[in-house]
Amino acid sequence: MNQASLSAFVKERASALGFSFCGISKARILDEEAPRLEKWLKEQRHGKMAYMENYFDKRLDPRLLVDGAKSVISLIVNYFPGSAFDYTSPNKVSKYAWGEDYHTVIKDMLFTLAESLKSEAGNINYRVFTDSAPVLDRAWAVNSGLGWIGKNTMMITRRNGSFFFIAEIITDLELEYDAPFGGNYCGDCTRCIDACPTGAITGPRQLDASRCISYLTIELKDEIPESFKGSMESWVFGCDICQDVCPWNRKSLQHNQPRFEPSGEWIEWSRENWDALEEPVFRLVFGKSALKRAGFTKLKNNITFANQSVDRK
Repeated sequence: MNQASLSAFVKERASALGFSFCGISKARILDEEAPRLEKWLKEQRHGKMAYMENYFDKRLDPRLLVDGAKSVISLIVNYFPGSAFDYTSPNKVSKYAWGEDYHTVIKDMLFTLAESLKSEAGNINYRVFTDSAPVLDRAWAVNSGLGWIGKNTMMITRRNGSFFFIAEIITDLELEYDAPFGGNYCGDCTRCIDACPTGAITGPRQLDASRCISYLTIELKDEIPESFKGSMESWVFGCDICQDVCPWNRKSLQHNQPRFEPSGEWIEWSRENWDALEEPVFRLVFGKSALKRAGFTKLKNNITFANQSVDRK
């Protein structure tokens, strides 16, 4: 098969496996991203995520991750639950974490796709990634023509908004490349900036991660600073505010991945249920979900912080 046929095969197979969109770009150094990343790090916008300071060169150049890399296959997977599930719990968990851990689900899909490509193209070298290595996922998605970076720093598609996971297959196989996405369609809208209760979005495409609720409830291993009391809006893991208010997400469609469905009745838990959560129940209910990333102790601290904030009002 030639480059065009292989590229078409990748996209057709990706769609059949449940990926929402697929685009392909040439593996190269992302020179245009270097100054932005360097400035963000120098300004300490990454908070205590020290790992963000590592592998600066690898974040910009996929050829340092995969020997002889020629192509970056960018894929996105819808996780929007639609109206299929009624989340009534007053303590909030980001939609992406309602079901099974996306790392596991998407890597299964990626390896299946990569092996299918290998069966067509022969012995190729590749690695799969989904938020698990120093890869600038959103930049590659834009380079592959899938969408643009919104003012909330999320990658937005014109067709279905931004409730997507982003993943990649980086390979030494040369393919036919898509044109980078041109333009930005946020216009004069500032709803995401205006809605952020902690002021984490400091300007268009400018995120102070150290103030982001997702960072405070997941990445920050310390307890949440008292200064954020009254600003967290009962989020105990992640946050969806800047996406929920985005007009482009009116086009979001309900996902069709059973493994992303809620792993139990916890989406209806009362504050008392959350307060009473013990480690054995945590392992049973959330053992296969993304919540295990925070860990039991961190989650309990988040719950206490959220509920104390409500009690003080």
